[in-house]
Amino acid sequence: MADLPGVTITGASGRMGQTLTGLVMASDRMHLVGAVERPGHDWVGQDIGVAMGGAPLGVVVTDDPLKAIAPAQAIIDFTAPAATLEFAALAAQARAVHVIGTTGMSDEEIAALEPAARHAVIVRAGNMSLGVNLLTQLTKRVAAVLDEDYDIEVIESHHNQKVDAPSGTALMLGEAAAEGRGVKLSDVSDRGRDGITGARKRGDIGFTAIRGGDIIGEHDVLFAATGERITLRHVASDRSVFARGALKAALWGQGRSPGHYDMLDVLGL
Repeated sequence: MADLPGVTITGASGRMGQTLTGLVMASDRMHLVGAVERPGHDWVGQDIGVAMGGAPLGVVVTDDPLKAIAPAQAIIDFTAPAATLEFAALAAQARAVHVIGTTGMSDEEIAALEPAARHAVIVRAGNMSLGVNLLTQLTKRVAAVLDEDYDIEVIESHHNQKVDAPSGTALMLGEAAAEGRGVKLSDVSDRGRDGITGARKRGDIGFTAIRGGDIIGEHDVLFAATGERITLRHVASDRSVFARGALKAALWGQGRSPGHYDMLDVLGL
């Protein structure tokens, strides 16, 4: 096991944290060396396996990220923006690959990752799945072909516990559509409609966010013109599609030069 990359998982008790733990433990290409939770969490001080309701796995959940990250070659991080920035600095010190699936980061917070990226590999993406990244490329190509007679709407659905909207994936798709049209998303983004809003502005890229139940993730990119509609769609029925992509990114980053990468780099797209 010593010759396999050691992985630390942050936000260990969350949906993604538990999915990642299971996949790392089942992998023959990496092993689990750390699990992090916020101070005061019930899982702190427990074996991660026991906390998840199973057998001991030999890794105790800690609220000390430095302790958990120091022995790791990769950190997989689906948490919150402030925590991600803290983990990025520690991962850079450890020269560990930092895989970031955290969403809801502002432009300023993303820019604040750059000092860490000068010392270590950061792979950050709004969505880690192969299918979504292919959808991103398709969205860019279709947007480049269709002119502004086609309104673009990104429609996303998630579970009722998701705290950010639009989702990171929706924004990634919006960016792809804007890039395809040769514009900046910030100049054409339409995220709020309530009351008498007036007619839709030609060329805008709209966002619709649905929250309900236990929806894992559904994303549609609608191109609507007079007389016809084209819809590109991705549906995630199992959270492991994101986790498998994150593990792929953690392995891909081993031995790479420091820098800020995304899943398109990992997938060769």
